[in-house]
Amino acid sequence: MGNLLILFIASLGLCLFVALLYVLYNYWWVTHRVQFIMSSQGIRGPPYEFIHGNNKQILQMQKEAYSKLMALTHDIFPRVLPHVYSYIKKYGKNYLSWNGVQAQLVITDPELQGDSLVTSESEKRARQRKLANYAFHGESLKNMIPAIIASVETMLEKWKGKEGKEMEVFQEFGLLTSEMISRTAFSSSYLEGEKIFDMLMKLSAITGRNMYKAKILFIGKFWEPADEIESDKLAKMIHDSVMKIVKQKEEKVMTREADNFGRDFLGLLLNAYHDPDEKIRLSIQYVVGECKSSYFAGQKTTNSLLAWTILLLAINADWQDKARAEVIEVFGNQNPNSQGIAKLKIITMIINETLRLYPPVHGVVRKVEREV
Repeated sequence: MGNLLILFIASLGLCLFVALLYVLYNYWWVTHRVQFIMSSQGIRGPPYEFIHGNNKQILQMQKEAYSKLMALTHDIFPRVLPHVYSYIKKYGKNYLSWNGVQAQLVITDPELQGDSLVTSESEKRARQRKLANYAFHGESLKNMIPAIIASVETMLEKWKGKEGKEMEVFQEFGLLTSEMISRTAFSSSYLEGEKIFDMLMKLSAITGRNMYKAKILFIGKFWEPADEIESDKLAKMIHDSVMKIVKQKEEKVMTREADNFGRDFLGLLLNAYHDPDEKIRLSIQYVVGECKSSYFAGQKTTNSLLAWTILLLAINADWQDKARAEVIEVFGNQNPNSQGIAKLKIITMIINETLRLYPPVHGVVRKVEREV
């Protein structure tokens, strides 16, 4: 019995020793080594804090920035990304920060950004880009105009009952853009896409509130937080919902209810999924991933653009009058068409200026898969 106890204590001690070495190696040695290497190349940044990295500091900066009332100004950078704003002022345009134990090289120098965007030139990747380019090419977009008009008319009809009342236009445009994506990219009504959209919003909220939470690597193997369990559940449900739309399209072709998968984005993806050439055939995982990306990324960016545009037009009434006059001059009382849209010079200027002042995407993430 005594020998078993000694063996147990020795084994426990060995396990604790190995765990300690693991923590020290990953949370101290590796992080300090990366800091030293980057510093030797002139890249500085906020010092790494054990386990948390810079997350505590970033969360505190965000809390302080969001707690203050914001003036009506275009200078939203300190409000939206207070930590990036602060670090750039202190460490320069390019700096090293820490999301927990993960090093992040933040590059805001446009010249370096251009050189850092590495893309795969494989035949399959080229096919993927070609599909996306075709789906959203000018000629393809022309065919989407009737569906977009129908979605806008539905929204405006609903707004008639809210005259004289305040509305949260960002939320309204969220519903509009979701319906437009469902109709144009996937040939489905908003009712079919609503479930996917709602789940993506929940998943986005979970991701957002956990973005700057430090994770201890080995603990995740034995215990999953409630948010991770919920996000995994949502991811599976989103996958199943997208697959349901995919199966509906496939069944229509199999039963000869439709001659092909269609020329919308999903139809093009399905054509590539069923391509006889294995080298360029897309996987079902890629098809589902692209559908999710189109719903989420497309909806978020368009929603943001519309909301900021309305705000700017509300502030600058003279440009609102110019835009209205141009639309009436080009279309009169008719619905928009592709030929007329190309003539909207003032509207184009307003949209471009909105994108310049309030870009929907503030960064691009690149993950290094191996040490170079």
